[in-house]
Amino acid sequence: MGIKDVARLAGVSQGTVSHVLNHPDRVSPGKTAAVEAAIAQLGFVRNEPARQLRAGYSNTVGLLLLDAWNPGFMDLARGVEDATAERGWTVLISNSGRDISREKTYLRLFAEGRVAGLIVIPHDESADGLHRIRTGGIPVVVVDRAESGEHRLSVAVDDVTGGRDAARHLIELGHRHLAFVGDELTAAPVHDRLAGVRRAVDEAVGEGLDVRLEVIPAELTVEAGREVGERLAKLPAKRRPTAVSAAIDLLAFGVLQSLLSHGLRVPDDVSLMGYDDIPFARQLSVSLTSVRRPHYEMGTTAAHLLTDVLTGATPQDRHVVFEPELVVRASTAGPADYKEGT
Repeated sequence: MGIKDVARLAGVSQGTVSHVLNHPDRVSPGKTAAVEAAIAQLGFVRNEPARQLRAGYSNTVGLLLLDAWNPGFMDLARGVEDATAERGWTVLISNSGRDISREKTYLRLFAEGRVAGLIVIPHDESADGLHRIRTGGIPVVVVDRAESGEHRLSVAVDDVTGGRDAARHLIELGHRHLAFVGDELTAAPVHDRLAGVRRAVDEAVGEGLDVRLEVIPAELTVEAGREVGERLAKLPAKRRPTAVSAAIDLLAFGVLQSLLSHGLRVPDDVSLMGYDDIPFARQLSVSLTSVRRPHYEMGTTAAHLLTDVLTGATPQDRHVVFEPELVVRASTAGPADYKEGT
């Protein structure tokens, strides 16, 4: 069923049907009513992708998430959707699930589907695929990676500063044995957070404090956090870190569950720090101290950058970097044996 069938039933030309669909102001009220009645009777739905392909343009942008299970990325997606809808664009969302092969498939499908532009939270190994899309004429905004260059667009957070602020908070509370939980090889932002933690520890040591850091690699999931929490809970108190800084809140949630299930008190026995400040962080049985990343604002900013470029406007800044914010709650406090000046 197509425009030809609608035109035949309405008793008008195919051009008139096209005008009703795309330029209704050019058609008389009587013919518009006849076409709309035929559309309703036939249940006609036009093939929008095919129409856009014939016209040589699309009003749809693609959004590729790295991990839809992370509520922070869903807040980012909400920001993208709100900002694109506000400007009359639509967005198609997909999720790579941190799988590089799946990401490559989605990038290819987006390119073949002739989306106008892409917003991507990429896997660390996706540089080549993004380069091919850019050279094919599709603008791309990379999110959660700081990029540079006048022909690129990016939105990121200063995660080195965020990691440093997290560790400095724990050190200033009096903690001298810290653990960082998370695998820096899983994602560039995790690498940056650990770099910030290490910087804070090095600065403290330079100030004469006896601070040591233990790095515990773990996947970025609640389940992995539970496993780490189990291991920490079974350690003798003298060998257990007094403060744990998790790469993301989801990891911290798992650590917290295991510590509490083994009778350890947070923060009395172990202080716990998250990262992201997703909504659940403040709703736990022990509200979580975390480093807040403005996910929704990152999404709206990425969408505005992309739609500016697509409509011929010049973005004020092609590379936006947000500052993180330390949010202190109940899960961090000074160690029980801490004395000021030690």
